[in-house]
Amino acid sequence: MGIVERIKEIEAEMARTQKNKATEYHLGQLKAKIAKLRTQLLEPPKGSSGAGEGFEVTKFGHGRVALIGFPSVGKSTLLTMLTGTHSEAASYEFTTLTCIPGIIHYNDTKIQLLDLPGIIEGASEGKGRGRQVIAVSKSADIVLMVLDASKSEGHRQILTKELEAVGLRLNKRPPQIYFKKKKTGGISFNSTLHLTHVDEKLCYQILHEYKIHNAEVLFREDATVDDLIDVIEGNRKYMKCIYVYNKIDVVGIDDVDRLARQPNSVVISCNMKIACKNVGSDGSCQNLHKASRPATRLHRSCGPFC
Repeated sequence: MGIVERIKEIEAEMARTQKNKATEYHLGQLKAKIAKLRTQLLEPPKGSSGAGEGFEVTKFGHGRVALIGFPSVGKSTLLTMLTGTHSEAASYEFTTLTCIPGIIHYNDTKIQLLDLPGIIEGASEGKGRGRQVIAVSKSADIVLMVLDASKSEGHRQILTKELEAVGLRLNKRPPQIYFKKKKTGGISFNSTLHLTHVDEKLCYQILHEYKIHNAEVLFREDATVDDLIDVIEGNRKYMKCIYVYNKIDVVGIDDVDRLARQPNSVVISCNMKIACKNVGSDGSCQNLHKASRPATRLHRSCGPFC
């Protein structure tokens, strides 16, 4: 049985298992098993140097921004408008087949934008060019998740899930858990506050799943099992993410207002060259700004990343 099949089998077992006090230890172990398998899935095949897994793009400027989204949501058009770099755009999907870089000059700062091929559900398992896209995304300083405003909100959830599966944590901070392996002495478990998600027994079971029998663990916040696993894995990347809702010209003003209220979100239309200029005290989009020169004015209306 392959790694992907084993992951799906464990996920199915978790879905069948009722969540209660009696099953929380078993579910914690299953989560640890899945995390270990996902890490194995991302490792290069044995005998491979790992070369060619990502797109070779030289890092340039003061920061790197990765444009991530489903196929045909407007990533290529947005890159062209913001940087003047031509990236093939068409009405059909999978127009971009490699990574196209561009540069934004903003307040004496050079920001590198990367137009990545569209990813699909299952990208974290290697479907499409998911692994290459994700490898480059991990090298970025911030993610711009480009979404189609006319599509279901489920698209954002799917993309977030795919990135979470490969260790990218969007708009989150690292858990306040101190963890250090030791050579001897067993496991030392302590906390500075009352814990409601993890107890000493569950922590021991998860550590044993990783074959760790000597370690020091100190909780400085009421962290979850997933947080503990992230700390043990030690390969997570915590990144800022801005959600860019494109194609607002094809939805109603109420939908535009709703999307503009969401945290870390920007609403735009690359087709009509408009973007939300001002956000009211209640979070609503008060007016839309039409850019006559999109490469220089569109991003000034709401910061360098829209």
